[in-house]
Amino acid sequence: MTSVCQEETIVLQRCQRGSSEAFEVLVNKYMKDAYFIALGLVGNREDAMDLSQEAFVRAYRHIKDVKPGRKFFPWFYQILKNLCISHLRKRRYRRASSLNSEDCPEVASTDDCFSPEEVASRNEIKDKVWQAIGKLDEKHREVIILRHFKNMSYDQIAEALFCNKGTVTSRLYYARKRLEELLGTGKGGFIHDMP
Repeated sequence: MTSVCQEETIVLQRCQRGSSEAFEVLVNKYMKDAYFIALGLVGNREDAMDLSQEAFVRAYRHIKDVKPGRKFFPWFYQILKNLCISHLRKRRYRRASSLNSEDCPEVASTDDCFSPEEVASRNEIKDKVWQAIGKLDEKHREVIILRHFKNMSYDQIAEALFCNKGTVTSRLYYARKRLEELLGTGKGGFIHDMP
């Protein structure tokens, strides 16, 4: 009769005592979420796989830092998000450096990271949506991804981002308005159909 939350607390305690098998339970539970969140933030499948795996490695190394009573995913999400942000900064820096050097190969800009080539398996509308999401600033992009692609509740998003529910609501409102502008959809368009 233990709840899912209690079961995860028990698994987390076992992890903090050094159980790699218990950590594997957490990895199996969250690996798809981690990959898709990273993909949404960096826009490249290989980078998303590498970053999500690196986030789990770092989480394992620092699992004892999770405070008692705290849930694993919001803590883990911060590790993953910080890795993705760092990766994007390095990619921008490499691109800027390559413009000053003839010997360096050009690295794709962040505007290209949501190009149709990256998401070739998706249809034309999905390509346009991903391109528009890629143009959002980071705080708006992450709430769209967490809400509409990971189906997290407003409360869950607030917990993961360490902000209040009102902030989540506000960011979603402005993110949707910006997507509406980028996609050229008006009232009654599919952006308004998003919950």
